[in-house]
Amino acid sequence: MQKTDKLVKKKFDVDEVRNDFPILKRLVNDKPLVYLDNAATTQKPQSVIDALTNYYTYDNANIHRGLYFLSELATEQYENARLKVKEFINAISASEIIFVRGTTEAINLVASSLCRSKYFSEGDEVIVSNMEHHSNIVPWQLIRDRKKINLKVIPINDAGELDLEAFESMISDKTRLVSVVHISNTLGTINPIKKIVEIAHSKNIPVLVDGAQAMSHLKVDVQELDADFYAFSGHKVFGPTGIGVLYGKAEFLEMMPPYQGGGDMIRTVTFEKTTFEDIPKKFEAGTPNIAGGIGLGAAIDYVNQFDRAELSDYEDMLLKYATERLSEIDGLKIIGNAGEKASVISFVIDGIHPYDIGTIIDTDGIAIRTGHHCTQPIMKRFGVPATARASFSFYNTKEEIDKLYEGLLKVKKIFE
Repeated sequence: MQKTDKLVKKKFDVDEVRNDFPILKRLVNDKPLVYLDNAATTQKPQSVIDALTNYYTYDNANIHRGLYFLSELATEQYENARLKVKEFINAISASEIIFVRGTTEAINLVASSLCRSKYFSEGDEVIVSNMEHHSNIVPWQLIRDRKKINLKVIPINDAGELDLEAFESMISDKTRLVSVVHISNTLGTINPIKKIVEIAHSKNIPVLVDGAQAMSHLKVDVQELDADFYAFSGHKVFGPTGIGVLYGKAEFLEMMPPYQGGGDMIRTVTFEKTTFEDIPKKFEAGTPNIAGGIGLGAAIDYVNQFDRAELSDYEDMLLKYATERLSEIDGLKIIGNAGEKASVISFVIDGIHPYDIGTIIDTDGIAIRTGHHCTQPIMKRFGVPATARASFSFYNTKEEIDKLYEGLLKVKKIFE
């Protein structure tokens, strides 16, 4: 198998970076696109688009099962992408990298497989937090209803930070799993995952981390965090949609039964009995998103060109600048002011519904997200029906933040 490419780091320059993303050159309503919805999905560099095009143009074939040239080539590219993910998050082995459709499927895989393995018994507990995305709430509710387990919720303070003292006190001898988000897609809060894992592991409780938002903002090292499971989506880290990753420690993946049955995850099949492949194949039934895997590998190559600290520093600058600018607007309130925060700002403006905010500034080509962001418990916690959310990536600029500021002033004037 081909080795993953070693890329030379290059100096970060936002103007050069913006040239790598063709969509940033387009017009919306005859205005330059200002894309500030990166928490929902990130845009794709040309290198990722080219990787998808090249696969379908020149290398398209099914993988793992063919002995002919194209199949072997496609297999090599797909499995090389798995190696790139392994190195990107510093997993011990590529066998700990399960390709899935995204973070949602990854969490559902863990929940369903643990349930099927009789890991949970009636009265057991799963701990989540008040800032979880619905994809880290609903799967556990489904298991709760099937296995009659209990769901406990870590509270958050007014700044949007987890109450770790409350978390530690709610752990009991019935607690079987902690499942918590790394970065809140609504509040931007960066949770102290390493500390959470240390607390849980001191009680011999495994931890699953929803890393969907973290991968584009932080350098994630799963061995350093010591998380037992870590899930993320390719489309939030400049890769294609429909591809994601579940990292799991081998000891857990090996004891868990398959999530789905079908081709490529079996060793032998008779009508009496089926035996299964080793990890990771055991969890990858059917023809996978081959192009998506290759595209994710290309996205990792793209990010790896840069010093991650430089990217983080730049995004921190954008967050600080945007916070200062938006705070100048009368009646605007930012929801979530954690001490450790990624470049996400959710806000409300007195007397103006977030949907009206989003609709009006869209006429100037400014794309933000409005609604509950699949975090209805957060909306309830802060007493708002919805928020407007601007989320920034390293291809955004201070000038775009200025346009957002001007757009919000326009909204306020309309409602005067």
